[in-house]
Amino acid sequence: MEMRDKIKELRENTGMNRKEFCEYFGIPYRTVTEWERGTRKMPDYVFRLLAYRIKMENFAEKEEVDEE
Repeated sequence: MEMRDKIKELRENTGMNRKEFCEYFGIPYRTVTEWERGTRKMPDYVFRLLAYRIKMENFAEKEEVDEE
């Protein structure tokens, strides 16, 4: 799976649209758009930090479904 697909999946698992995701994390909308399109590469450490924060804040809907 390419990084752009991982980023989009991470965002979708939160249940947020792109605008909400950007506002919540304080990331410019255009940056996330370019990450998801693959025209700009998200640093690996940023992806890991976002995934960690989502996990710690119990944001991921996917995890909630798995627990039920």
